[in-house]
Amino acid sequence: MDHTVIRAARAADAAQIALVHVRSWQVAYRGLLPQAYLDGLDPAQRVGLWERVLAGAGAGPGAGRAGVMVADAQGTLLGFASFSPSRDGGADRDRVGEITAIYLLPDAWGKGIGGRLIDAALGCMARAGFGEATLWVLDANARARRFYEAGGWFADGAALLDESRGFPITEVRYRRSLVSPAL
Repeated sequence: MDHTVIRAARAADAAQIALVHVRSWQVAYRGLLPQAYLDGLDPAQRVGLWERVLAGAGAGPGAGRAGVMVADAQGTLLGFASFSPSRDGGADRDRVGEITAIYLLPDAWGKGIGGRLIDAALGCMARAGFGEATLWVLDANARARRFYEAGGWFADGAALLDESRGFPITEVRYRRSLVSPAL
C-alpha cells in the first residue's frame, strides 16, 4: 500500500526538495542538456533557493496564491510541485497561475505520484482564484510532454530560448483551464 501523502511544503523540507530537484534533472535531462552541467549540479547549492521560495510562499501580498506541494513518503520526499501567479509578461496574474516546477525522484516516476502532485497544486490554484494554468517544459522532453498532455494540457504555441546557463534551452508553454465545464 502506498503511504505517500501530498501536503504543503514546510521550511524544513528545503534540503529534501533541493535533492529531488537536482536528482530529477540529472536523470530527466540526460542527453538533453550538457552532461558536464548535469554532473556539476549540487543539491547543497539549491537549498538556499528553496528556503527563500518556502519562506515567501505563505507571506506578503498574494499569500496563498503561491506555494509548494510535496509527496511525503513517511518523512522522505519523493517529489514536489510549485506554483505561483504567471511569470509571463503580459499575463493577467490575477487569472493565470503557473506550475513553476514539478519534479520527482526517478524511482517515483510512473507510479501516479506526479499526477497526484500536479492535481494538488492545480486544486490550490483554483481555490486561489486562478482560472487558467500554464507551465514551461523543455521542448525535447518527450516524457514530460506526454505526462502533461495526458493531464489535459496543450502546447499553446509560445516558446522561449534561455541561454542563461551558457548553452541554449528551448522551452514551450503548455496551458489548461482550471474551470470545470458547465454540465
